[in-house]
Amino acid sequence: QVQLVESGGGLVQPGGSLRLSCAASGSTAERNGIGWFRQAPGKEREGVACFSANDGTTYVTSSVKDRFTISRDSAKNTVYLQLNDLKPEDTAVYYCAARADGRCTNYKAYYYFDFWGQGTQVTVSS
Repeated sequence: QVQLVESGGGLVQPGGSLRLSCAASGSTAERNGIGWFRQAPGKEREGVACFSANDGTTYVTSSVKDRFTISRDSAKNTVYLQLNDLKPEDTAVYYCAARADGRCTNYKAYYYFDFWGQGTQVTVSS
């Protein structure tokens, strides 16, 4: 079992930045691939980014790759999602998820992941 706790969400003006954190705990937490998803009201959950624990490769979906960055602090077992130049359409609940084999091959699919956090709200509004 892996437990995930997201933090760092909030209200920000358009053009602003936030850094979301996903703290993982559990006996095998450090070996899990960590993905980030977001879900806006009335929309499907969307895979945004992933950090592969196997080789450190990062993935960011093309629609946000110029603005979002994913990284990991191994010492803290925490994966970060840096959100820059935020837009109102980025408003959503952001979730992190863990895959036990460390991969990110199909990171855009919610069913690809084994464990989920509770989510953190990001609201972009003036």
